Amino acid sequence: MSFRGGSRRWNYFHSALELAIQQSAHKWTFEDFTECFPQYVEEDKEGAMQMFHQVAGYIESESKKKMDKLFSVYNLQVEIDSLDRLVSEAKARKASGIIGPDVWTENIRPHSAVCGRTVPILQSQVERLRDSLAKMESENQSLISELETNVNESNKLTNRASGILDKLDETYDAWESVPMEELHTWTAQVAEGMRPTLRS
Repeated sequence: MSFRGGSRRWNYFHSALELAIQQSAHKWTFEDFTECFPQYVEEDKEGAMQMFHQVAGYIESESKKKMDKLFSVYNLQVEIDSLDRLVSEAKARKASGIIGPDVWTENIRPHSAVCGRTVPILQSQVERLRDSLAKMESENQSLISELETNVNESNKLTNRASGILDKLDETYDAWESVPMEELHTWTAQVAEGMRPTLRS
């Protein structure tokens, strides 16, 4: 196990774990090995002794490799060092008698503790929402102005079309009020005036 250095708490933990692995790997004795493989020990005691030590060494080596892998996966040394730092800081604060804003005290009310943690977060959320609301209001104002412009243009076009229709109605009414005899006379005069003059 190659993890060295770090806090005192980590070193204690690491040393205790190494000792536990060693004791576990060498817990069974050669007598236990002999009981499991009596014929092999009887035929080659020296070879059996060597095999016994190799198996114990293999168990210890593999256990350490697996523990090293777990340490790397969970970043265990850093976490234990952080715990040691927090404990040391807490002891130092307790010894100095200074109580900071984020330090738990026995007489603090749960409501106050929760507010102390959540209010700053909520305030930042409120500011973010205010910014979003101001942006949306600005965009809405632009859309309202554009809509008002379009409505005014539409009203102008509607009024213009209405005026044209009124004139058409007036023209139609005037046309309808002309007597048919006068209309025929006028038509004949126009046709006569448009007839080409014959050369003599």
